Amino acid sequence: MQLKPLQDRVVAIKEQPMEVTKSGILLGEAKETPAYAIVESVGPDVKTVKAGDKIVTKNYSTTDVKLEDKDYIIVKEEDILATL
Repeated sequence: MQLKPLQDRVVAIKEQPMEVTKSGILLGEAKETPAYAIVESVGPDVKTVKAGDKIVTKNYSTTDVKLEDKDYIIVKEEDILATL
């Protein structure tokens, strides 16, 4: 089953935050850390991102969906902070 976003929405696969740096330092959990995700599909009104882009969003501006053991987010295009 595939999620098909409507209007200016983006469906992305959520990435888990890194817990240990390359040098072995354990990272704490900050309250307002940004969320990273890979764009899976975009709605017909989306103009700035495309499938495959890595995006940065605020955690509270997304809708979390779990489908077939994958964690997705649905976010409005205006709530995407940056692409990587």
